[in-house]
Amino acid sequence: MKIGMCMFLWTTSVGRKHEKLLRDIHATGFDGVEIPIFEGSPDDYRRLGGLLDDIGLERTAVSAMPDPSMNLISPDPETRNRGITYTQWAIDCAAALGADRLSGPLHSTLGHFSGAGPTAAELRWSISSQRTIGEHAAKRGVTVALEALNRFECYLLNTMDDLAAHLDEIGHPNIRAMYDTFHSNIEEADPIGAFTRNKDCIVHVHISENDRGVPGRGNIPWTETFKAIRASGYDGWLTIEAFGRALKDLAAATKVWRDFSETPEAVYREGYRHIRTGWQAAV
Repeated sequence: MKIGMCMFLWTTSVGRKHEKLLRDIHATGFDGVEIPIFEGSPDDYRRLGGLLDDIGLERTAVSAMPDPSMNLISPDPETRNRGITYTQWAIDCAAALGADRLSGPLHSTLGHFSGAGPTAAELRWSISSQRTIGEHAAKRGVTVALEALNRFECYLLNTMDDLAAHLDEIGHPNIRAMYDTFHSNIEEADPIGAFTRNKDCIVHVHISENDRGVPGRGNIPWTETFKAIRASGYDGWLTIEAFGRALKDLAAATKVWRDFSETPEAVYREGYRHIRTGWQAAV
């Protein structure tokens, strides 16, 4: 098991200006960081990967579809093609960074709603888009970990069962699933069962408190969660995802209107100890 920290708490554009912070994250004990990919070029991420190598941090990557003009489930083929191109670019950046997985709701536009649930046609368009993306990801040595989001952030895939069934239809080894404790806490009648039933398709895990603040301070059933993850044989990343108000656009997208911790340091330092002790106790 590896413990990671998502950089969303501070920025969507990590660079050398964050070196001091990255070194403190490493000193805290983290194995790696999760790097947002929303702008820049593969060369930018290659340079960032060199900095992370110097610090001693491994890395994963995360992104989202920010614009309805690139929606992968649009009825318009050109719109879907723009979404495929965007995702392929994000995969190229992840590969240049040295990340072997790119996670997030990379199945539809974040926060964009039709006013109804997913249609059969939208699911077909998604399958086609993801198969094309999967072929590109395989060439780059990257696995895309799709994320089921709560109903207030997307409508295509809200539960792990729906996500797993969709992955079966896609049928590509480089298109898999991420489990997020925050979203599961909202959408799943049985969050632990949702993980256990679908463990075979899960390649990434986000550790996120029910308020998206400091892991361990809220009402997520952490003892049962860590036991289920460990019992499943999962040995990948447990990455903290938390949010704050520092970035106005990201705060608006994630509906963050107040601070959830006294300092960012409390999130990653206390959060790291929470994961470490929870994992050790889950025997």
